[in-house]
Amino acid sequence: MATIYTLHPESPQLFKVEKIRKQLQSGAVMLYATDTVYAIGCDLLSKNAIKRVRQLKKLSNDKPLTFLCSSLSNIAEYAYVSDPAYRTMRYLVPGPYTFILPATKLVPKLVMNPKRKTTGIRVPDSAVCQALLKSLGNPIISTSAHTGDMDEAYFSRYELFDALEKQVDLIIDSEAEPSYLASTILDMTEDEPVILRKGLGFDAVEQFAAAAIE
Repeated sequence: MATIYTLHPESPQLFKVEKIRKQLQSGAVMLYATDTVYAIGCDLLSKNAIKRVRQLKKLSNDKPLTFLCSSLSNIAEYAYVSDPAYRTMRYLVPGPYTFILPATKLVPKLVMNPKRKTTGIRVPDSAVCQALLKSLGNPIISTSAHTGDMDEAYFSRYELFDALEKQVDLIIDSEAEPSYLASTILDMTEDEPVILRKGLGFDAVEQFAAAAIE
């Protein structure tokens, strides 16, 4: 049975965040809300926890996993960011965007795309996520909590908690109700970004592109 931590959505209690950090560093898997959807996650540096996330989501090892970073400068530790990519990302982060970037050696092989050597990274606009990232000092895995065994939608977060409480170690309740609006995905491996998925925040991408043309 998962341990539930109730965190204030804007001012997360630091003593609770510290307890969560210790468990994540010990290999715990958690259910938590991002600025897009509820996600299943763990410490990026915990191989066993990453394997459990893959098993829970029924993902093969060649399926890349997205992870959260605290800032644009933090992204630069885990990915190679070109000057054009940096200008675009600086305009958009933090926010509901997943950036596909060439991975550095700090990215575990269990996470990256093995063929392209790329990884998906987000900088969330979420006080809870940012507090966890700051306390942990490492990126956090972030993959949609929806699995093939679930219905397409839940009416409340409590139904989602009930569905996953036996499969995760921690549930972070920040009072957010489930959303099914995913992030916008941008492939930043070339000079010009390529939109792989239009999701939350896509209007800001269009505004930036229009301003760049003028």
